[in-house]
Formats: sequence, structure tokens, C-alpha cells
Amino acid sequence: MTLYEEELGPLAKRPRVDYNTNYESLGHPFLLPPQLVEIQLAKKPSEETPNHILLYTVLNPAFPISCEVLHTISNPFGKVLRIVIFRKNGIQAMLEFDSVESAQRAKDSLHGCDIYSGCCTLKIEFAKPSKLNVYKNDSESYDYTNPGLGSTVLDPAVLTVGNQRPVLLKDPLIPAGDALSVASLPSMALTLRPHQIFANPGQVAVTLATPTPISFSNLLTQTLPRLPSPGSLVAPSTQPIIQSQLSQTTPAPVVSPPPIQPQGSVTMVYGLNCQRMNCTRIFNLFCLYGNVVRVKFLKTKEGCAMVQMGDSLAVERAVNNLNNITFFDSKMQLGFSKQAFLADVQQPYELPDASPSFMDFMGNKNNRFINPEMASKNRIQPPSKILHFFNTPPGLEASDIESIFTKAGAPRPKCIKMFPSKTERSSSGLIEFESLSDALEGLVAANHVPVENPTGKFPYIMKLCFSSSKAIPVIIH
Repeated sequence: MTLYEEELGPLAKRPRVDYNTNYESLGHPFLLPPQLVEIQLAKKPSEETPNHILLYTVLNPAFPISCEVLHTISNPFGKVLRIVIFRKNGIQAMLEFDSVESAQRAKDSLHGCDIYSGCCTLKIEFAKPSKLNVYKNDSESYDYTNPGLGSTVLDPAVLTVGNQRPVLLKDPLIPAGDALSVASLPSMALTLRPHQIFANPGQVAVTLATPTPISFSNLLTQTLPRLPSPGSLVAPSTQPIIQSQLSQTTPAPVVSPPPIQPQGSVTMVYGLNCQRMNCTRIFNLFCLYGNVVRVKFLKTKEGCAMVQMGDSLAVERAVNNLNNITFFDSKMQLGFSKQAFLADVQQPYELPDASPSFMDFMGNKNNRFINPEMASKNRIQPPSKILHFFNTPPGLEASDIESIFTKAGAPRPKCIKMFPSKTERSSSGLIEFESLSDALEGLVAANHVPVENPTGKFPYIMKLCFSSSKAIPVIIH
């Protein structure tokens, strides 16, 4: 009798596993073998209508699943409004997103991923309800549009994402110091599934087991090989590890994946001048091409940062327009990252200017693509030595604009031309610099600088962008 028949019984007598996966064996959760997990993931309804509400089914729920966990893994793909968890048939949950597009991104990115290594696999489908009703904020239901609905306040889980296989959370939410032995963690939990190693469905990795007790953190960092995020290629450094694991149990080689076009929302930035650049200055430049969500400098790679944009289109615009530009005596190069999103950094290190190495710009009002109306006002332009400035106080002179740039540590403009004011609410104009590098340095330093409002309590926030003009005209009508 085969291994799976010994654990599940003859094929004709096996239990239905469409949703109810809460099997117990000797007091411990019984995890489904990888073949059955793949069968569940492959099942699709005959008719599926896109909706902003998703149904999450958690296969092999070896660890507790709460609203905190689901919100942590889902929110990077779009704003989560409400979550309701129900446990009638295993563990399922409905998540309401702010739009169908956000729900589609979450479904495409998270379906088939493991929340924790080797278990808690997500099967995601479009749900039928048009709205979720939440009556109390707790671990089983939560309305993020009304945080005061319940007394429980959910702390964001620490999410560490690197060049890994699609494991969504590093550690389960269990008391610190608890150790998990192989006896308490079913052996089938430590299994790589075929779609995660780009192998044929028949090539299933061997169970990784050890007789000695191990902690969950050691299990993630030492026992299992790291694989990349969903939809990305296997890195050269990880491919030999996977092949060595498979060679112990099956002669079939790992099949190389077909070429995949980058579709993530994270871009890699190389060649930054660490003494002059920080997260805010990166935001000031990249916000011209899309919403900036998070910026993170890499401590182990000097001059290297990662930028999470609002969507993959924004990444493409940034790469197409900003790659290989030179400023602060350094050539900046951009590339597509394999990560789907940037995780929060709880304790960022300090950059040379004492600013944090990680910043979250999710709710920043200076993002310029927040809604379709705002996005339509932006003209996507490649870098040029002429900048357009706007949203400055009325009545400013060219000398005032020059003073703003020099105080911000930017190069002195070559020429400044004020537009005739069409309103008394603000002023605007064009600024020309000696070179493209000077214009770039001026933009990253002075974009979004507050300008004193002589007639009001709150300052103006000067905004800059690249102009399509080749030269400043002598007369501006």
C-alpha cells in the first residue's frame, strides 16, 4: 500500500476534502499530502464573476488564522475594507477590497501561496456577496473603515519578505519561545509543491524531516530552500539547492521555467549617492510616474534601494524614463524586482543624513495618482533640464524661487520665468538649469518643499515636474 493510502485509506473511502481540512491525528492537525492540495487549488467554479469580495479557503491550517494575519498578507495588493472568518467547513474567510482591481491583484498573487512554510495554503475565489456585514472588531471579524466598532486593536504582524518561495508570513502567531518538534508538526507540512519549483505535476519534492526538535524560525532559515515570489523566475543561487533536494528521491530534473515578463510593483534602484539621497528624495522623483507606496534602502548593498509603486504600470513608466540618468555624480540604474511588495521594516537603520532607511508613503497626500481625476492631470515626461513649478503663493518673484532652491541645497537655477497669474490663489512658472543633472538634483531636493503663506496659517507645498519645453520662451502669454 502506498504512503498516501496508509494515511488516508483506500481511494474509495477517503473523506471529502473540498473545504473541510480540519483532520486530527493523535491530537495534532493532519495535513493533506501535496497531490491533494494541488487538486483543490486546480478546482475552479464553472462560472466566476469578478467581485471586490474574495473567498479565502485555508488548506492545511496548522496554525491559527486571524484577521490580523489575513490583513497583513492581503493589504499590500489593495485596501482591505472588511474581513469575516467562519469555520463551519474548515477555515474560510471573506475579504472585502476597495475595488475589483485590488481583489483581482490579491487573487492572482496569493492563490496557491503558503501563509506559513508548508501549510496554511490559500485557495482564493471570487465571492458572491456585494458587501460584508461586521458587527464587532475582533480576531474573527474586522471593519477597517470603522476601527472603533470593537475594543480589540490589531497590531500589524511582522512580515519579512526576501528572495523566498511564496511563504507569506515568517513565523506563526504563537507565544515566543515555544518550540515545535517534528512530532507536533506533521511531516507532510514540510513539502514543496510542484508549481513552486517549476516542475511537472508528477515531480513532487520529498518530505524534509529530522528527528531532533527544531524551532519554527530555524525551520524556515535552515531546513527549507528559498524560492522566489509567485510569478518570478528561480534565481540561479537557489536552483542547485532544489535540484539537490529532488535528486535524493526522484531522478526527474527540475524543468526550467519559460521566460516571464516582470509584472510586480517593486523596482530595484542601483547607483545612488548615499550621502545625498534618502527615502524622501527618492519619493520626490518617482512620484512623477505613479504612486509611491514604500521606499527601502538596503544596508548590505551600498547605493541600492527598493521602491514599491502603486502598480506594475507605474514601475514600467519609472524604469523607461529614469534608467541610466546621472545626478549627484552617480549614474542611477533601475530594474524589475522579483518581490511582489515591500514589507514593513520595524527598526530601520539611519542613513548618513540621519533619516530612516525605510519610509511608508501609502497615505502621503503628495502622491499624484491617487484617483483617476488626479492621474489625468499628470503629463508623463522624461527628465529634462527645464522644470515646471506650481502650487506656490501668489506674488512670488524669480528671486524668491531661486532662494527656495538654494536653501534646499539644490543647484542655482539658470533662468526662471513666472507664468501670468490666472488666479490669486497660487502661482506657477518654468525653471531652467544649466544641465540635466542640475535639474534632477533640484527636483529631488526642492520638490514638495513648504513655502511660507503670507496670507494664511498653512504653507504652500511647492510641486515640481519635468517640462516638455525645450527652452524657456522670452514671452509667456
